[in-house]
Amino acid sequence: MVAHTTDVTLAIDGGAPIRTSPWPAYDNGDAYVADEDIAAAVQALRSRRYFRYDSRPHEATEAGAFEAALCRYFGATHALGCASGTTALALGLLALDLPAASDVICPAFTFAATPSAILLAGHRPVLVECDDELQLDLADLRRKMAAGARAIVVVHMRGFAADMPAITAIADEFGVPIVEDAVPALGVRLAGRPLGTWGRVGAFSTQSDKALNTGEGGFLLTDDATVYSRALVYSGAYESRMARHFTDPPGLDDLSLPLFSWRMDEIRAALARAQLGRLPGRLEAHRRNYDRVAAALGGRPDIAVRQPVAPGAYLGEALLLRLPDGPSAWWFARALRAEGIGVRAFGDPDDVNVRAFWNWRFLFPDPAVTRSAYPVSTAAVARTVDIPLSANLTEEDCAQLVDAVDKVAAALPGRRR
Repeated sequence: MVAHTTDVTLAIDGGAPIRTSPWPAYDNGDAYVADEDIAAAVQALRSRRYFRYDSRPHEATEAGAFEAALCRYFGATHALGCASGTTALALGLLALDLPAASDVICPAFTFAATPSAILLAGHRPVLVECDDELQLDLADLRRKMAAGARAIVVVHMRGFAADMPAITAIADEFGVPIVEDAVPALGVRLAGRPLGTWGRVGAFSTQSDKALNTGEGGFLLTDDATVYSRALVYSGAYESRMARHFTDPPGLDDLSLPLFSWRMDEIRAALARAQLGRLPGRLEAHRRNYDRVAAALGGRPDIAVRQPVAPGAYLGEALLLRLPDGPSAWWFARALRAEGIGVRAFGDPDDVNVRAFWNWRFLFPDPAVTRSAYPVSTAAVARTVDIPLSANLTEEDCAQLVDAVDKVAAALPGRRR
């Protein structure tokens, strides 16, 4: 990759920035959406049938067709479109029929929606420490399991697969189910198996920055017919509508469960199904951009690129860099933003990020106490810089990112000339 840096004065110090155009990201209007995707949504609009349950058979609806396509793509027995990734997680937990207020494990490094979904399902989130690579710490997982947790929510955070063989072995040892939060890793495989199909339930999002973009939305996968039927009723398949999803309906009393109306509508289902056909192309673009940048930045003494648990077990829509410590990471992210790169430091106190668990005031009123309770995770999260990588990045965009990292890294505190 050819370097373009000429002015070594940092933009944060008044120098010329590496780039002046907005960094491609969904909140800047960047979207991997084609005309045929829009046409599918428009056709659904013109049908004037926006509710998935009407006089049509299940397979004739947009939602039903999308769910069937998901089952084929993932090799899953059942799929259910729903309102968001958070509701997909909550539906999966509710469908497990755990005792009320059970302890449910989740990693300390995750988005705030993960513990929120656990609370939404009526349970108590129990955090497990993460290691330097921001992966769930297996020793701490075992300790928390021994204390009586009833389920594990595994998160493939920022598109990187968790160590599912090791985690599954521990879950099997304790006899507890796994719900996979694959929201940030749609399409990633580990050992040839799609993420979201390792656990009892897999939950996904189709929110605007995900590999399928319907603005809002999500879906769950499961091979368990009982879990699926319960999730259907909770999602809003009322008055025997659950039976439309089965050739041989299970004996579930659908009036015994509350209805939360977390369904996916027909317009989003049409948009998602059209995009699903182009998902391999988007995944390829993510991987191409990521590999290009990661290769250029690898092997540095000052900055470490996050490593996957297995070769290729990552989405590539986010580049995570590990700095020496929190203050270095915060300064580094600010300096990169001045160079025109869209980047955040998870722990920056001036840029409150809900991927930093000590910011979850709904769980932890005192951030200082929380950080001291999870010292390893606090240090790992605080020194991490997060750079989103759009599938639409050009080779020039990637080169500018590498130039900006090179430029700013040369001026890290302690190295500034």
